Amino acid sequence: MTIRAPSPPDTSAVHRRLAPARARLAARDDAIVRSQITIAQIAAPTGEEHERGGWVARRFRDCGLSDIHTDDVGNVIGRRSGIDDEPPVVICAHLDTVFPRATDLSVKRDGERLIGPGINDNGRGIAVMLALAAEIDGARLRTRRPVEFVATTGEEGNGDLRGAKHYFASRGGTAYAAIALDGAGDERIIHRALGSRRFRVVFTGPGGHSWAAFGVVNAVHAAAGAATRLANLRLPLSPRTTLSVGRIGGGLSVNSIPASAWLEIDARSSSRAQLEELERTIRRVADGAADDENARRAAGTPPLIARTDAIGSRPCGETPVEHDLVQSAIDATRLVGREPDLALASTDANIPISRGIPAIAIGAGGRGGDAHTHSEWFDNVHGTVGVARALTIVISAAGLGA
Repeated sequence: MTIRAPSPPDTSAVHRRLAPARARLAARDDAIVRSQITIAQIAAPTGEEHERGGWVARRFRDCGLSDIHTDDVGNVIGRRSGIDDEPPVVICAHLDTVFPRATDLSVKRDGERLIGPGINDNGRGIAVMLALAAEIDGARLRTRRPVEFVATTGEEGNGDLRGAKHYFASRGGTAYAAIALDGAGDERIIHRALGSRRFRVVFTGPGGHSWAAFGVVNAVHAAAGAATRLANLRLPLSPRTTLSVGRIGGGLSVNSIPASAWLEIDARSSSRAQLEELERTIRRVADGAADDENARRAAGTPPLIARTDAIGSRPCGETPVEHDLVQSAIDATRLVGREPDLALASTDANIPISRGIPAIAIGAGGRGGDAHTHSEWFDNVHGTVGVARALTIVISAAGLGA
């Protein structure tokens, strides 16, 4: 698709004019971190984001946003009108985490670090999105284009970017630009969308007693054979392409021939053609593993059946480096004293990029690590720098009102 190019913004001029707004945000730094802690301690497993979404909706109301609502897939949306009635600039941050509901989400301090599941990914992104919603108030700070704030669902794991897919296929389909806030950081600019395809392969046979029924097909043997074949695939280094068997299981007991077994596979690449080739390969490997097991079965016994189902698809794409949104992000990064790091990753920005909408994903300030573990951490060192950068990028895209 052709990405439309806006008039080049003078990012440095915007940044200078935002000095009072940056000062106000810096003065609220402690409050932003407190909000981040509160968010992280509200359970939001993928598919169960409603409690956290409700909290964000209340904060949207406190910010005075208009048209606040929760859509059909649980996205929480609020709008700040601009001077002109034009397609909006979208700021999004995902609500969900990888942690089950029963996880202890208590946030603890260890020196300057905050430690707790989800404190960085994406407690930080949501907290800064809310801070920007409060600062872009339509009075002291007004934009030419409207700005929509979207707390998305289903960004993690098998959520498959559900919230972003729904929003940009409907209400957000005509967005002018999109900026996703995801975790900490003040240097990375993710303008290339890392695509992925995910599959679940299930092998099904009759099963039986390990001694009495020996000779019938063994579903676990087939699953293990498929996993071995997939592990031995030669994958291209350029474009970088990866494949992992992430989960495998099956069987009833140690003394039973398993009637079923399964494996789940994650394939990633920046190339759509490579992903399509990998999908064909995965299906061939699954069928071949079933054929191998069937060739060994005792005469007259039922065959093993293989079924391969797609369980996730994240599109590839990129917002070109030359595009004004990326160039503005580069300038804004340098204006806060950081060196831009142009990157490839899988984020909510994959979806608008794939639909021809200029989009990037950036960190929301500070430093973080050990994401998706119980020891996930966030350090607010120079956190205000990332917030200032995000504000400059957003306002450069939305246009500064008079």
